[in-house]
Amino acid sequence: MDSSPTGMEQGNLSQQISELDHRLHVAIIMDGNGRWAKKRGLPRIAGHRAGAHAVRRVTDAARELGIGTLTVFAFSSDNWQRPVMEVSALMRLFHRYLRWEMGRCLKDGVRLSVIGRRDRLPQWLVKEIEHSEEVTRHEKRLHLRVALDYSSRDSIVEAARQAQRRMTSTSNSNSDADGAFELDRQSFQSLLSALNRDQVKDVDLLIRTSGELRLSDFMLWECAYAELYFTPVLWPDFKKEHLAEALDEYSRRDRRYGAVKETALAAAETQAAEPAGVVGD
Repeated sequence: MDSSPTGMEQGNLSQQISELDHRLHVAIIMDGNGRWAKKRGLPRIAGHRAGAHAVRRVTDAARELGIGTLTVFAFSSDNWQRPVMEVSALMRLFHRYLRWEMGRCLKDGVRLSVIGRRDRLPQWLVKEIEHSEEVTRHEKRLHLRVALDYSSRDSIVEAARQAQRRMTSTSNSNSDADGAFELDRQSFQSLLSALNRDQVKDVDLLIRTSGELRLSDFMLWECAYAELYFTPVLWPDFKKEHLAEALDEYSRRDRRYGAVKETALAAAETQAAEPAGVVGD
């Protein structure tokens, strides 16, 4: 039986998600474009084009369902190993996507930004990225972040290098304690945010499509306490109802961040205080 939320249920879900956290951060590993195309006897780039349409569809759904930030994994740093023709076609597709979506983003109140390295991207793509970011930077209804040439491990390594340089610079300058750089979670998070050119909250829900059960070097630091949701649906087939199902599952998760809820703790303490020998009464 199909239990996916529809109609009024989706409206209630949107309100429920807003009550949980009005700036909910959802990240998606968009997997399955190639398999989608292969099943239909089409070239891989046809699957990527269908995947681009799915991004538009899911962006609209995220906005309607009350999500604050949506980060999608479009091209990993390891994807440079793919055939040159496929990579070139993807770069052109990213460029067209940015041009397609800019007007829609402005109309719908969507801020668009790109995270990841830019030194290896074509300059014509970098210019389009910078233009899209500048034009949409004041929009507040949804923040859409696209990860291009992105590697979480590389970002963490680079942030560690920057932290080392700051600590070395502080030590060499003989500055007083008030000006010293102290490395902790917050300062390291700030370094990562600077690399991504923006500052957003950690991921609340990570979704991966196509049935694969791995993180693939995506937002490892930011997903430290994320709820994970895996679906067999291939990315080009992913629709609003699938996103709603993931959010519905998320809303039923018990997120404790390593702590113990007071009710559970009170129950445990009550049980421990009961005299021995009452089991079975």
